[in-house]
Amino acid sequence: MISIIERHHLKYLMSLFLTMFVLHSSLSAQQIGTQKLGVEIENEIGMEFVLIDPGSMLVGRYEIKCPSPPDSRNVDERVRWTAADFELCEKLAARDSRPGFWVTIQESYYIGKHTVTQGQWEQVMGSNPSFFQGERVEGDSDLHPVDNVTWADTQEFISRLNELDDEASYRLPTEFEWEYAARAGAEEVLSWGDIRDYAWIQDTNKGTTHPVGLKKPNAWGLHDMLGNVWEWVEDYYNEKMFADPIPPESGTVHVLKGGSFISDVTHATYFFHGAGPGNGYDVGFRIVREAY
Repeated sequence: MISIIERHHLKYLMSLFLTMFVLHSSLSAQQIGTQKLGVEIENEIGMEFVLIDPGSMLVGRYEIKCPSPPDSRNVDERVRWTAADFELCEKLAARDSRPGFWVTIQESYYIGKHTVTQGQWEQVMGSNPSFFQGERVEGDSDLHPVDNVTWADTQEFISRLNELDDEASYRLPTEFEWEYAARAGAEEVLSWGDIRDYAWIQDTNKGTTHPVGLKKPNAWGLHDMLGNVWEWVEDYYNEKMFADPIPPESGTVHVLKGGSFISDVTHATYFFHGAGPGNGYDVGFRIVREAY
């Protein structure tokens, strides 16, 4: 049991932990593999796909590092850390840090260069469920990501797309396929400053979704892997803070990745392991096309 005093410190320590996690999460981003850049295809309705080659990555490493005593901050002495605070920090860090595990992507696959747009959804489904369309957005809403879709909706879209394009096979990415593509070989997460160049998030806009492809792509040519809309993946959610090496075979909800235009920088990261249904109006998806 944690005492009342420990609980008082815990809230502050956890805020520190989050900062320490982001600062030191480069260890969580180790990735091994050789990617052939520029291999892209496009289907008949204008969906572009980028080839992702096999490789490995370290997932879920959570390294918490505490500051070293003494507390030399220029703050009120009542909030400075005592020896007991530093001891508690080390105790909790040892308890909650995780070594992570290696994941190997064994087969090549094509993943959407962009999230599925409203225009593409309408071509396949004949309707548009999106909240952010028409007068709610500036410009052509066909170029915005489709939003307000459930996981079951994505399955219906994929089923109809597979019927329309019988020479290909489409599906949602697994969580690890999505994360591997989102990292694009990076060994460090995006800094809080750089992320604004790659993602529509709360710090840059609080209003609506945005047309796909306006922000910088990642190193493998994929746009909007972070921000704009949350993205459904294939896996069931495991009801935990981190993914397991083997995803659950059943569950009540599915995993969401990447954050949205209303997310903060702690959620708009490739390692964040969230779950649906989310807000709905800021949830979309991108798809995988099999490479065989």
